[in-house]
Amino acid sequence: MSYTNSTTSSSGSDSQALHPFALVDCDNFYVSCERVFAPELRNRPVVVLSNNDGCIISRSAEAKALEIKMGAPLHHVTPLIKSANVAVRSSNYALYGDMSSRVKRVLEQFSPEIEMYSIDEAFLRLSTLHTATSEATTIRQRVLRWTGIPVSIGIAETKTLAKIASKIAKTNNGICNLIERTDRDHLLSETPVTKIWGIGKRHGTWLKTQGVKTALQLRAIDDTLIRRRAGVTGLRTVWELRGRSCLPLTMVIPTRKGITCSRSFGKRTRNRNQLREAVASYASRAGEKLRRDRSTAGALTVFLMTNRFSTEPQYSKSALLTVSPPSDNDHTLIQLALAGFERIYRPEYRYHKAGVTLTDLTPAGETQTDLFTPLQTTGATNLSHLLDSVNNTHGAGTIRYAVTGIDKPWRMRSNYRSPCYTTRWSDLLQIPTGGRPVPSCRAEGREYLPMKKRLAKS
Repeated sequence: MSYTNSTTSSSGSDSQALHPFALVDCDNFYVSCERVFAPELRNRPVVVLSNNDGCIISRSAEAKALEIKMGAPLHHVTPLIKSANVAVRSSNYALYGDMSSRVKRVLEQFSPEIEMYSIDEAFLRLSTLHTATSEATTIRQRVLRWTGIPVSIGIAETKTLAKIASKIAKTNNGICNLIERTDRDHLLSETPVTKIWGIGKRHGTWLKTQGVKTALQLRAIDDTLIRRRAGVTGLRTVWELRGRSCLPLTMVIPTRKGITCSRSFGKRTRNRNQLREAVASYASRAGEKLRRDRSTAGALTVFLMTNRFSTEPQYSKSALLTVSPPSDNDHTLIQLALAGFERIYRPEYRYHKAGVTLTDLTPAGETQTDLFTPLQTTGATNLSHLLDSVNNTHGAGTIRYAVTGIDKPWRMRSNYRSPCYTTRWSDLLQIPTGGRPVPSCRAEGREYLPMKKRLAKS
């Protein structure tokens, strides 16, 4: 099968060659965020845990060298963590989200065309082909200097190739420009087909049965064969490997089709009041996300489930309720969520998780009603927006509905979470006159102390 590679085209006018893609990937992002405000963690193995301190979801290079696996349950590697003096941190998504926004603001100084692919990855278009490597070097230096986050950058004519290049960059001094590499085919031959962006497990298994095991082999596959099996999406991936750009930058974030707020409990419970508090909290949080997107919900689902890994009796149930007319105010959503909870709650089970999902989303103000739909009063909606304003200014949870509870004994475990250094005034890092940062982490079993007590102890 022959094909034309845009990099070798005689015209030389391809816009992707003139303005290549770059994928900026933050290295070990969650760990890097923790190290920005805790320099003592540098050069030390560090792991970050998932919700409820369950599994390992981020590892430093030192932790990877100890062969601590991604997704490993914490209790499986506790002996190794203790013997190797590995620092453990609970997930701190407020900190990670804010640091991601800071990285994005730095990147915006280099290109107006940016697509935030994930919390720690961003695609952008570089100025010219000839200055791509030097521009990437400047980006790395500035992001590190201004945010403290190390990044790796992959450069190529297409987003798929840039994704491959970013993986190579992590072991290649932080930058890999595939356009300039003379060993490009060799690098693609060492890239497993299952590691290619857009190739899932199912298609990867099928490709291996066809003798296609590497990116180089996939690049040469017959177009008709790949389209018949993987559709247009698979064909686009093949063309991208050939240097033909088929995936433009997504400049506008697509509208969400649903919003889910759910958490596992710190400990299983059958207490009705505690479960009501959790469901009400999740409904309120989902409503906050809904208003942020300037949408309304036409349907709400509430669910409860036990721990499927437990030997106790199992139960999982959900209830779907119609929000009529569609709404974005907390009062309506909480009422419906609690009504659904009463339908599915069974006191004989110990529950491990609950959640609320909002669907049938439409832009606020564009809801189609019928002649018999009662007019909505604006009081409850205005109250919800007022709560958002206060909480955004003074911190999450400053004002909340009483039904969401105060002590929240069902709250998920976060025994090793660091402070929200950049989003909460009480957690702002302070350095006493002695010049040594104040210990401010609830790690390794140390309880988090208010700032005044920490200063007194130091």
